[in-house]
Order: sequence, then structure tokens, then C-alpha cells
Amino acid sequence: MRGKFALGAGALCCMAFAPAFAVNLRCASVGTLSADLAAHRITSQWLVRAYEARIARINPKIHAVIALNPRAMAEARASDARRAAGHPLGPLDGLPILVKDNIDIAGLPTTAGSLALAKNVRAVSATVIRNLRRAGVVILGRANLSEWANIRSEHSTSGWSAVGGLTRNPYMLDRTACGSSSGSAAGVAAGLAAAAIGTETDGSITCPSAMNGVVGLKPTVGLVSRTGIVPISRTQDTAGPIARTVRGAAMLLTAMAGSDPADPATVHANAHRTNYAAALNPDALKGVRLGIAEFLLKNYTPKTLAVFDHALKLLKAEGAVLVKVDDYHMAPLEKNENLVLLTELKVDMKAYLAGSPPAVKSRTLADLIAFDNTHPREMRWFGQSLFLQAERTKGLSDPAYIRAHETNLRLAGPDGIDRLLQEHRVVALIAPTQNPASVIDLINGDAGIGGGDSTLPAVAGYPYITVPMGQVQGLPVGLSFIGPKWSEARLLGLGYAFERVARAFQPPTYARDVQHWHPSKAVCRY
Repeated sequence: MRGKFALGAGALCCMAFAPAFAVNLRCASVGTLSADLAAHRITSQWLVRAYEARIARINPKIHAVIALNPRAMAEARASDARRAAGHPLGPLDGLPILVKDNIDIAGLPTTAGSLALAKNVRAVSATVIRNLRRAGVVILGRANLSEWANIRSEHSTSGWSAVGGLTRNPYMLDRTACGSSSGSAAGVAAGLAAAAIGTETDGSITCPSAMNGVVGLKPTVGLVSRTGIVPISRTQDTAGPIARTVRGAAMLLTAMAGSDPADPATVHANAHRTNYAAALNPDALKGVRLGIAEFLLKNYTPKTLAVFDHALKLLKAEGAVLVKVDDYHMAPLEKNENLVLLTELKVDMKAYLAGSPPAVKSRTLADLIAFDNTHPREMRWFGQSLFLQAERTKGLSDPAYIRAHETNLRLAGPDGIDRLLQEHRVVALIAPTQNPASVIDLINGDAGIGGGDSTLPAVAGYPYITVPMGQVQGLPVGLSFIGPKWSEARLLGLGYAFERVARAFQPPTYARDVQHWHPSKAVCRY
């Protein structure tokens, strides 16, 4: 049931099934829980009960989870049976995760946060969900998101949706969780699931991951199928993992990636997919040249840059060679991006809605606009200026769209990331992912967020990862590694090596605001 937690009768009594040793869900990672399951120290059923109980206790503070999967316990029982028989499906078998509410899960509504899709119950799960289930992952529940993945209005508030309400940052409850994968990142930070799946068009995995102090990976567009995901842009959309640690993200990506005949962009995915966790190397930074993206640094506050300077010292100490990179201009790229996204939104949304069940009456973007106009709850905090602009676009054959699309792919890819890496002889670009979370402002929207390094790799369709690098007065900030197409294994390795020395993750404190924040002594070691 949506918006409520229909916990099973035993869920709040989960401690009766507790293992013989302590499991600290505030710190537990995919890797540690996978090891505990493999050693039979815990069961998947115990994990589901424990997470459901934690959700019941913590989620009312942050509104990260909007629905539980009523079949989660059955999935956990099946996993435990496989493991007891000696036939687990792999290291993820039995791990409970959250899924952003714009990714189809058979039998559960996929709403993208909109009341217009409240009855959008699909018969078939998204390809990425089917891939994860083949690895034995348990779908614990639905994560809240910025409605329509933040493409409805230029003045939206990240983390708010008409279906799920407002997701708050667990580090300070008056602060944004960023978006659009708000609930996915906040839920992982708060220990409400082992990990989560988010989606990104431009910053929607990495911004919330950085602001909530967790690891987020935006893969190469075409490594992970988009079939069964509510779309914005065929050029930039992708799903990706959000986890406590780089190893957890790598384990999830291994299961998520792969070619899908229904998504032509993934035709080469199988050729590039690998066991990303097996390739992690604590010495990955030694002797590696990294490019400091100085052309982005004007976007950050002095306090963010101070944490970044400390991260640079750690990278140097680990043997990395740092090179200043300042010969790029973002303005032409940003000028064209909206036309590309909004043109593709109108076309691809119609295609997605065509597969909705009869109970969903909206079949076009124009129908969604009309629905919002007649439902005050949808329009309570902001309008739909981007929807209106998208409705006025002229389709994929429009010369202006074609020109913007081709120009941006060239500027961001061959003339952007590829050129910068080659000319400066570096393997990746680095920068702070975002400034610390700003105060939530439902009146003015996200005007205060600012900063960010997501647009260049987002437009190119190239991968990048954010890893916690520290905090600014109790608010997490992340370090980004941006690489060329199909470089996920390299980026995960760099992030893993940095994570081991930075040791920057700290559990959330749920402070009311900065004036009520006090440094925590709680530290998670991985």
C-alpha cells in the first residue's frame, strides 16, 4: 500500500530472530552483509525484518521510503532456502535493497512521484530489476524521488513528490537530500536497506549520494538497460547503484549491467561488463595521473574547497600525480542541454505511457499537464514550466534539436572529456561533487543548491563516481572521479583506493538544524 508501511506481524518483533552477534545496520554495507549471509551468521529473512523495523522507526523523520514490497519476505525465504541447499545465486543473494519509484517492479505501482501514475502497475519488471533478481537481490521497497525525476519545473524542490511527500537529509533534517534519487541516497545513508538503485539524467545519482554521504555511480549510458524506467532522455538517462561503500556499488553494478535487445543503446554492454568488485585494488592510485578540473572549482564554497584540498593531499600521499586542467568552458554545453532533454522527454514519455495499464488515463505529456492542472496537490509547491516547454518541442526530426544533440555530444565527449584526458595525459578528472546540502526551500525551490560537476559527464554519457571525502559542519561532501566511456572498472578502483584512506563515512545524526548539530563520535570502518 502506498505511503504507509504494512509491516508483517513479525516485523516489529524481529529481535526475537536476532543472530548470535551484533549487526549494526547503521554501518552495515553490502560487502559485510554478503559475508555474514555466506557464513550463515544471519538470514535474509532476519535482514528483511530488521530493515522493516528500522524503517518504521527512522523513516518518519526523513520520508525516504514510500512503500514496502509485500513480497519481500517471500523473496527472502526463497533466498534462505537456496543458501541452505548450497546453491546461492551469488554474493548478492538475499540482500534487501530499495528501488527508486520510477523503475518498474511487477505488481507494484511505478509512479515517478506523480498521482497521475498512482495506478501504473506493470506486469513486467524493468530489465535492471530482472537482472538484480537473477542475482538473488530482495526488493525491500520503493524509494521516494523528486517528482518526474526533477523535470517538471525549473523551480522544483528536490526530494518532493505528490505521492511521497518531502525527503529530508538524515544529517540535518532541515536540509535537502538533493535529487532526484533523494530517497534512494537518504535511505542508504540512514541504514534503511543494504543499498539502493537510483537513476540519473544529470546529477540525480551523484548529487544525492554526495549530500547524504554515500557512494553513487552513474554508469556509461548503455551499460545498464533503461527498459521499464520512466524516461527523460534517451541520450542521458541511466540507472545506477547507491551504496555505503565502493565495493557495494561495484557488486551491484556487476549484476545490473548487460545488453538488452529492447534498449538499442546497450548493444555493446555485454562486451564491456565485468566483475567490477573483483577488480578493486587498494593500490589503484599509485602512479596514476589525475586531472583537477579547475574549470569547475569556481562553483564551490571555500569550506567545500578546504575539504577538497585535504582530499588532494590524501591522493598525493597514495602516489597519485595531480595535474591542473583548466582549458574547458561549460557555457556552450549548458546552453543546448535543455532542448535535447525536453525534446526527448515528450517523445519518450509517450512511448512509456503507451505501455501503462488501462487504469492510467494519461497517455501523452499533454495529458500529464492537464492532469496536474486539475489536481491541486500536484501544483501545491511549484508548477510545470519544463513540461510546458517540452510540449512545445517539435520532435526528433527538428533541425534545432539535431544540431543541439550532435553539438553537445561532440563538446562533452570527443572535444570535452576525451580531449582533456588525452592532452593532459590523465586517466580521470576529479572535483568536489557538490557543495554541502542547502536548507530546504519549498517557496523558492532549489535555487540554493548550486555548484556541481555532473553536467559534463552527463551530456557525454560517460561514467563517474562520487565517494565521501569529508564533512562541512556535519554535512557530507563527496569527491568525483570522471572518466571516459566504459571506464567504470577504473573509476571504481580509484574510488576504492581513496575511500580506504579517507574513511569519511559517518552515520547520520538527524540533527534538527545546524544550530542543534554536535559532532558525532560514531564512526563506521570498512
